[in-house]
Amino acid sequence: MPWNTGNNNKGGGGPWKPNPGPWGQGPGNNNNGGGQTPPDLEELLRRGQDKLRQALPGGLGGRGVAALGLVALAIWAASGVFTVQPNEMALKMVFGRYVNKVESGLNYNWPYPVGNVIKLPVTDRNTTSVGFSFRIDPRSGSQATIDVAEESLMLTGDENIADVKFVVIWQIDPLKPENFAFNVRRQELTIKAVAESAMREVVGRTQIQRILTAERKLIEPAVQDLMQKVLNEYNAGVKIIQVQLQSVDPPEQVIAAFRDVTAAQQDQDRLRNEAEAYANKVVPEARGGAARITQEAEAYREQTVAEAKGQTSRFDQVYEQYKKAPGVTRERLYLETMERVFGGMSKVILDQNSGGQGVVPYLPLGALDAPAARQAPQPQGSIR
Repeated sequence: MPWNTGNNNKGGGGPWKPNPGPWGQGPGNNNNGGGQTPPDLEELLRRGQDKLRQALPGGLGGRGVAALGLVALAIWAASGVFTVQPNEMALKMVFGRYVNKVESGLNYNWPYPVGNVIKLPVTDRNTTSVGFSFRIDPRSGSQATIDVAEESLMLTGDENIADVKFVVIWQIDPLKPENFAFNVRRQELTIKAVAESAMREVVGRTQIQRILTAERKLIEPAVQDLMQKVLNEYNAGVKIIQVQLQSVDPPEQVIAAFRDVTAAQQDQDRLRNEAEAYANKVVPEARGGAARITQEAEAYREQTVAEAKGQTSRFDQVYEQYKKAPGVTRERLYLETMERVFGGMSKVILDQNSGGQGVVPYLPLGALDAPAARQAPQPQGSIR
């Protein structure tokens, strides 16, 4: 045969020459193929014992073994010391069972594998976003926002669709951190699922116009209360600090139409406010005018009644005097009446006892009447 595959040293070997093993020898166990056999485990242990005996002049012995055991036990016991940071709270475990919780500072627990310690940042505030997520651009290193439509699109009470994005701020309940550690698995995903469910329930009870306008501030506390109630039922050991709405918009396909509706609603509210302001201005003025007219009417009535009573009282007094002296009273009334009637008029007095001869035929009556006419006031606009 042209190729020699034997293990002796006489053949030159061919292309099928076996590769050397990890210790430099071939796969065979004999010494004919060159190389050394792998070191034996017992040989390694024996060499280690020899080196240990050389390090201990008196030999290892029973006391040396006991000393080494004590040193190893001390080191193992000292490894149970641990430190809890100010923002943390530690849960002590023994044989996998929860024992108690300790606050910040230097503490001790059984070392591993007997004991274990779970540290939880109970004062740190965590943020969970629903409806969107963040991504770091590997090229620029900037943070970009990504919409998650399957989380943000929600059905409203009037069967419309709203795009709701919000953030939940929460922390581990410092009074019950063991509930957070042991009662719920994958806590952040559970909190996100509860937040999305609570928001869908609140949005499903509300009309879309109220969500977009007036009741946005009422949604946040309602969702927070509902989330806290559900997590308390789970004994999740989570405290909801705040729910913040980032945006509440209609779907992108109809957002322009909804914005027009919102603008019209705002114009309606503005016009209503202007009308109410005008009514608040006009109504008090009208009420004031009505009150003024009523007061003037009452004053006129009181004046008229008082004048009538005065005239009645005067007539009664005159009648009493008339009964005492009818002739005198009749004469006095006649004279007073004549005085009132002819007092402001031009008069020509004739003597009736003259037998009709008291008037001169050419008496200038116009000249006699002129001084009285000049003294009397002329009414404006009269023609003389």
